[in-house]
Amino acid sequence: TCARFSPDGRWLAFLSDRRLAVEDAPGAPKDRTDGTQVYLLPLDGGEAFRLTDLPQGVRSLEWAPDSGRLVAVSSSLAASRTDDLRLRGRRPSTPPPGEVPESDYRYIDRLQYMLNGSGFTYDQVPHLWLVEVGTGAVKRLTAGDSADEAPVWSPDGTRIAFVSNRGRDWDLWYRSDIWVVDTDTLKLTRVTGGPRTAFASPAWLPDGQTIAALGHRFPAEAGSRQDIWLFPADGSEAGAEGGRNLSGPYDLMPGSGMNSDIVPGEPARLHVSTDGRWITFLAPDKGAYELWRIGTDGGTPERLTHGQHYLSTFDRTDLMGGVARIACLRSTPTSLSDVFVLEVDPAAEASGTAAAAAEVGSGPGSGNLRQLTLNASELAGIALVAPQERWLEVDGYRIQGWLIESPKARRPGPLVVEIHGGPQTLYGWSPFLEFQVLAASGMSVWYCNPRGSEGYGQDFAAANFRDWGPGPMRDVLAGVDALVAEGLADATRLGVTGGSYGGYLTNWIIGHDDRFAAALTARCVSDLAALM
Repeated sequence: TCARFSPDGRWLAFLSDRRLAVEDAPGAPKDRTDGTQVYLLPLDGGEAFRLTDLPQGVRSLEWAPDSGRLVAVSSSLAASRTDDLRLRGRRPSTPPPGEVPESDYRYIDRLQYMLNGSGFTYDQVPHLWLVEVGTGAVKRLTAGDSADEAPVWSPDGTRIAFVSNRGRDWDLWYRSDIWVVDTDTLKLTRVTGGPRTAFASPAWLPDGQTIAALGHRFPAEAGSRQDIWLFPADGSEAGAEGGRNLSGPYDLMPGSGMNSDIVPGEPARLHVSTDGRWITFLAPDKGAYELWRIGTDGGTPERLTHGQHYLSTFDRTDLMGGVARIACLRSTPTSLSDVFVLEVDPAAEASGTAAAAAEVGSGPGSGNLRQLTLNASELAGIALVAPQERWLEVDGYRIQGWLIESPKARRPGPLVVEIHGGPQTLYGWSPFLEFQVLAASGMSVWYCNPRGSEGYGQDFAAANFRDWGPGPMRDVLAGVDALVAEGLADATRLGVTGGSYGGYLTNWIIGHDDRFAAALTARCVSDLAALM
């Protein structure tokens, strides 16, 4: 995973756990925690070799501009396994028979100490490590009780921006800030600040003096919109009023959480053009997830693509002549992710006006988005059902939803209502295999974005504040009422399901409405006090 080309084009660095399968010597510890390490593949030929040997493994990596160093994210406390265990108060080896075994006692005095799937996390806090490519030598750059993640190198390779919650009550309050560490002096500088902050996705401008970030200061509590900000990298505007908000006046919602059970993605990112004039990003609009750009000197955001699709991740490079080439993963409700390329011509860059928004047709290479891969063979013989878009008005809110009508059901047929989690995420023009499986089984599917969903502006996203139940329930059931009235759904064969917050709303609905013959609440939020 985490494949990264070196800036000089000589190496491909990546993470692998292959040592557990092919490198372990006989008698190696069976519970070893150093399985995943950084490997280097020489691009002029030869086999990949392991570069790091950090005792707690490596989670992610990024190249320095000089291609001679890497920053690795690892929860290791020391460079050697012996020292790491000593700092954790553990013995370096399993005691022989007859001796007292290692204690499994854990003393935990902080919340947020474990995660589903990961297990205990309180003693696996990630920090930044500097790795020399020539020797494999490592140096720890950050420490502390809070996680340090998402490192990004400065253009001159002397500093690294990263994301961390270094507040005193980091386990009680959701916060995140952008910090900078000097790789020589280890001096830490806080770039963003305020009593309540949620900033992430740092990206350096070419001047090395400015950092772009995505986030907010909770102006609308959990419904707050993420905006694109600029901050001085020296921390001179780290106060509660610091930074310049570029996208806020336009009520876009970059970094929103699109739901899909099959699309590969990555955390939200900002990409700054080589000349520092543009920031490219992804944001939703009416259920579609599109490419946009905004000028670093301000101005209206410009939409670069247009379609009923989900662009889940992207990268950008600037070519000779000023052409901006953007590669992205694109999917639709009836097609899996493929790689597409969009080019923005230099005339558009020079004039400050974006090229016409790229339209996408049904075949490869149609429109300005050019298709490079073809995953259609993965679905050979499988017919996916295209959703029907529907809009409803409830309590003055416009609710967007979709119906996947089962081709096997006679009208009126059984209907399953799907409710997304969050609640500040969204459904949209993305593939969802669960919905298709239900449709193939003879059950139609209704899914929508009730108040509190992302993608429709901050007021809509915050409209469920202190109203997680009644209002969103009306939004969801309005679609069911319409489908029953139109003869598309059988009122005696209705089901409802959702996960996380969708499980909460499922619980609420079946506690307040008797129309559903079946309900399934998945990994539900049922007790908010206990959740905190």
